[in-house]
Amino acid sequence: MQSAPDIHGTLPKVTSAVFYGISSILIVFVNKILLTNLRFPSYIWVGTGQMAATVFMLFIAEQLKIVSFPRLDRSTPRKIFPLPLFFVLNLVSGLGGTQKINLPMFTVLRRFSILLTMIFEYFILRVQPPFAVKVSVFLMIFGSFVAAIYDLSFDGYGYTLIMINNVFTAANGVFVKKTLQAKELGKWGLLYYNSLFMLPPLLLICAFSDETEKVREFVAEGNMTSSVTLCFILSCICGFILNYSLVTCTNYNSALTTTCVGPIKNLFVTYVGMFSSGDYIFSWANFLGVNISVLGSILYTYVTFRTKSPPLDKTRLITVTPVEKRSLLPK
Repeated sequence: MQSAPDIHGTLPKVTSAVFYGISSILIVFVNKILLTNLRFPSYIWVGTGQMAATVFMLFIAEQLKIVSFPRLDRSTPRKIFPLPLFFVLNLVSGLGGTQKINLPMFTVLRRFSILLTMIFEYFILRVQPPFAVKVSVFLMIFGSFVAAIYDLSFDGYGYTLIMINNVFTAANGVFVKKTLQAKELGKWGLLYYNSLFMLPPLLLICAFSDETEKVREFVAEGNMTSSVTLCFILSCICGFILNYSLVTCTNYNSALTTTCVGPIKNLFVTYVGMFSSGDYIFSWANFLGVNISVLGSILYTYVTFRTKSPPLDKTRLITVTPVEKRSLLPK
């Protein structure tokens, strides 16, 4: 088994990864402000709003001929599933974890998705990463384990949500890559139908749980201020941008690299979150674990995006001297 061939240039790979990283940073902070600081009660409704915004914006863009994707037909569900299922579970568990866990620990625990992605890539896409990538992944996972053991603000429910999130992040990334490789829907079709098929289960969850009642009480108590409304709308827009950047990054890179972009951009989120979110409890052991994980992120970045020189041709060159120029007698 060999590593996946590099069919894209370095520039689109790096720019798509940076775009995804920036989008991910933005939505983490927006969601954290909305769900924790402004105390919006339902992360399920936030996820539903993000998917509805994606469907609406892509539908309008397709009508205006800005983008194009295949029309809905009987074969579409076969082409897209089980991706919407992974996507919705990834979205809901991620938003729930964002609400329950402080930002530094959220970003550290999310690194476990890297190991799962590497395993899923091996069995589903038949891709095996090089040794240096395995070492960097080990450092990220080991640092996460150390940080998690000494997390003074431990939340069992939040930790469970994050570990579920890790499983479905890995599954989602690998199946996005697999669907893109099939070239049946294209990235716009994948994004549109994925969000479209996610809406019914999200609306069912809202209807048959207390999520809608939580929002009603929140509004009735006068908490739905203009700041909350603006932040909710911004979160919906950021959800569309994030989903587009994720699909684009996965198109140009491996599913493992897309998964690793999250922890790499969390170099920024981790340290800022220690001071901005107000829910991080400092301890030296936890801080050490975070930094070990960060070191692994830096190593992975170097190994993945370093410029590789073309291999030297090992064919032996033999210089032949013309017969007329050879000396007939030894000197």
